[in-house]
Amino acid sequence: MPATTATMTLPKWTALAVFSLAVTLLLLPAPEGWEPRVLRGAGLVIFAMGFFATGVLPEFVTGLAFFAVASLIAVAPAEVIFAGWSSTALWLTFGGLIVGIAVNRTGLGARLAARLTGLFGETYKAQVAAMVLVGVALAFLMPSTLGRVILLVPIALALADRLGLTAGRNGRHGLVMAVACATWMPAVAILPANVPNMVLAGTAETLYGMHFTYGAYLLLHFPVTGLLKAVAIYFVVLWLFPDRAEPASAIAEASPMTRDEKVLAWVLAVTLALWALDFWHGVSPAWIALSAGVICLLPGVDLVRQEDFMTRFNTASVIYIAAVLSVAAIIVDSGVGRELAARILPLLPLDPASPATNFATLVGLGSMTGVLATAPSVPAVLPPFAQDLATATGLPLVSVLMTFALGYSTVFLPYQVPPLVVALQLGGVGLRRAGVFTLLLAVVTIALLLPLSYIWWRFLGYLP
Repeated sequence: MPATTATMTLPKWTALAVFSLAVTLLLLPAPEGWEPRVLRGAGLVIFAMGFFATGVLPEFVTGLAFFAVASLIAVAPAEVIFAGWSSTALWLTFGGLIVGIAVNRTGLGARLAARLTGLFGETYKAQVAAMVLVGVALAFLMPSTLGRVILLVPIALALADRLGLTAGRNGRHGLVMAVACATWMPAVAILPANVPNMVLAGTAETLYGMHFTYGAYLLLHFPVTGLLKAVAIYFVVLWLFPDRAEPASAIAEASPMTRDEKVLAWVLAVTLALWALDFWHGVSPAWIALSAGVICLLPGVDLVRQEDFMTRFNTASVIYIAAVLSVAAIIVDSGVGRELAARILPLLPLDPASPATNFATLVGLGSMTGVLATAPSVPAVLPPFAQDLATATGLPLVSVLMTFALGYSTVFLPYQVPPLVVALQLGGVGLRRAGVFTLLLAVVTIALLLPLSYIWWRFLGYLP
């Protein structure tokens, strides 16, 4: 019990230290040669990112506090403080959340998961493959990682029961780890599939006027970070959680699709097609997602009823994303990014003549930032330095930004990814066993997948 108490109070002590440092920077006189708003901006950024990382306050409360304090101390013009609200990434998430409600309410998500798992047979190895495939497949349909976790972990547990994998069995833990990791890590390769991707796209747009297209992003990341990472998850699960199924019951016969499921299936099919063809028609994925969400809300369509939207729409996620995007804008506008870059860049082994070393360094920078500040913080903390990193490495700006995605997709410990922690809690998997899994998967990623990504990126022309 004492250890548990200490663990629970640690974030509060950390948050107190963060708050004290932030207040000190806000009140400290600026050193000679520094603009006062650099320290104010640094204090505000430390407060926001520190409280996002510790989770002592709900994320939306921290986000609202950030907007309030930034406005009160006039750390930047209003258009900079509230830059996140004008980002297409925010509205992509907004539309995706509405579609996610429809996928859950109609039962289409559960039907797709059950159909896919039913295709693979009743062996443990086959069902691990099914869980990995379902986790990746739903990432194309449900933009919310947490939504996918909440949907799929109970399905994994029900599947474990059907296979005779009782509580405490390796196989039960293996199915949970398969679906939990497959719904997060390969999803980094799908632009609208999680919050960090949206933040990265939003900061690229806010800071540099750069727009990521769905198809180009998918082509760059999915072959390795998507497909091969999914294969790696499969084999690591079988290695660390070996077991044998003992089927206890037959698979129930599926009921016919409802009217709502059929309509939503068409909406999703058209949405995915338009996302994939955005290089041709030029319409932002955000406006496609928002349009899909509006269609789900329309009277007569009623895939998401008014009461569903009022009670189940995750407003907290919208506020969080807007705040994180605005943090990145303030890092640049206040001069915090310039000062940090001047001190950090000389310490990195960057040389335009060594593209492989540059690639490894940038990915490592993203990974280590994720260890210190959690994975969702990486695309808010690092993009403000991207132009300086591009200059130091001689790489295109887009290539530098894309290495950050590889960084936060390389997870060393479960705490770095909040939805993964939720999955472990729902599935009854201990953090120690999960930590061994994520560490081993990180080793496989560094030793095998990142070199393959380097080769693939060179083939596509993103690296010299």
